[in-house]
Amino acid sequence: MRLFRSIAFFAGLLLASAPAQAAQTNVAVAANFTEAAKEIAAVFKQKTGHEAVLSFGASGQFYTQITQGAPFQVFLSADDSRPKKLVEDGLAVPDSRFTYAIGKLVLWSKSPGIVTGEETLKAAAFAKLSICNPAAAPYGLAAVETMKSLNLYESLKPKLVEGATITQAYQFVETGNAEVGFVALSQLTGRDAGSRWVVPEALYDPIRQDAVLLKSGAGNEAASAFIAFLRSPEARSIIERYGYVLDGQS
Repeated sequence: MRLFRSIAFFAGLLLASAPAQAAQTNVAVAANFTEAAKEIAAVFKQKTGHEAVLSFGASGQFYTQITQGAPFQVFLSADDSRPKKLVEDGLAVPDSRFTYAIGKLVLWSKSPGIVTGEETLKAAAFAKLSICNPAAAPYGLAAVETMKSLNLYESLKPKLVEGATITQAYQFVETGNAEVGFVALSQLTGRDAGSRWVVPEALYDPIRQDAVLLKSGAGNEAASAFIAFLRSPEARSIIERYGYVLDGQS
């Protein structure tokens, strides 16, 4: 009996001194932020032990899924309107919402000399121009706004090929199904080949990308930690490296 009590006593001490078990959170991530999010999640796990399980897609589709009970705890949107709407819907924690990145739109071709500026759109010497769905993906909306600002939308409309996400818009150009396309600057990180035009921000509304903690993640340690980590110097450095502007910068 004494031996049993001694074993139980020391087992209790071991349990009491053991580190807290790492937690896990499911994060819905806008497709334009794919590579940056993967890198941030890796550093997050290294620093905290928690794991962020990432899912990538169009912000509009994620919003619909979240309102229908999809098992996400954190939402990294490509706009600021849907996270705001989730707060208004009572599905997100109000004071958790903030702008983690401001995106930049680019007209891109994998071939050199094709894209020279807005003249490329005016000349329209291409058969196909890829964009992502403007109803679901903010970068698609920014592309439409750009064409309308240049008074070219109606003339270019027959040439448009539409992807569900910015990833698909990029793939259309990459695979040759479109000669040129509107993509996110972040997708071209580390890629110097081809030709590009960083679209002047005056031609489209700012792509303010907001993050928010969902009510389903309010009690999840990893979810709260991930939202906090997005504000850290390590995460902000990664975000800048992928071509995004941080809130408060010009």
